[in-house]
Amino acid sequence: MLNYYDILKVSKKASNAEIKSAYRKLARKHHPDVNGGDEEKALEFSKIAKAYEILGNPKERAEYDKKLLQTQYSTSNGENSVFTSENPHARRWRQMVYERRYNEIIDRMIADERRESMALQKVIFPTVALFVSTLFVAIFRPAFFTNSAIIGKIIFVSLFIVGLIHLIRRLREGFERYTYQEEILHDSILDGNEPEEKPYSRVAAISFLIIGTFVCLGIGLLIGNYFDFAIARTIPSIFSPTLKPELVFYPPIIVLFVDIMHSVAAKFE
Repeated sequence: MLNYYDILKVSKKASNAEIKSAYRKLARKHHPDVNGGDEEKALEFSKIAKAYEILGNPKERAEYDKKLLQTQYSTSNGENSVFTSENPHARRWRQMVYERRYNEIIDRMIADERRESMALQKVIFPTVALFVSTLFVAIFRPAFFTNSAIIGKIIFVSLFIVGLIHLIRRLREGFERYTYQEEILHDSILDGNEPEEKPYSRVAAISFLIIGTFVCLGIGLLIGNYFDFAIARTIPSIFSPTLKPELVFYPPIIVLFVDIMHSVAAKFE
């Protein structure tokens, strides 16, 4: 049975990121297109591609690990080996080894899924917070900034800058992890490298963000104008009857606070 870990030159405990990195390095080195169509290199490349196909998929990797473990123990050290002995104590020992290894496999899968879930949440929470905050700001039209003293305005501007930087960073991380650019995808195919599998195009993701923000803004304005909130007239120091440019301050600040609360809550899970 081929040892795909040896083929990719990684440890059995390697993370998905380490496996992907090892695959890319070896693929560039052994790809037939960069080796003049050499048959040996082509065969080596096919093994590397197959190894990554198995180890790069958490479920496939777990099944492969089980088979590899069984093969290693069933063929180890001949008939008198504790790995192949039918002695009840040897069988019990083998069962304990299997269970321990299987638990390691499951723990690794859970850890990988948790990391992926956390990465996805770091994109979803700020995006949803941006849309919802834009909607509510358009409905209620807060005027905290306009009616604040100079120290309040300084605080608002500072929070806005921090929130905007934080929002841009979160969106950039999401773009890098979940979106691809058409020209980069095209180039990666031409130069013989395996393109990363990402679910969305960069253009589609940017369009979704822009359209979603403007749709929430439009819906908020329609709702606010339809109900003509009396609260804006009764508490003019907090809410404004008309839309003001300070609208742009609030969504990044709200996103910042929502993300901070989510990060704190995640630490207690």
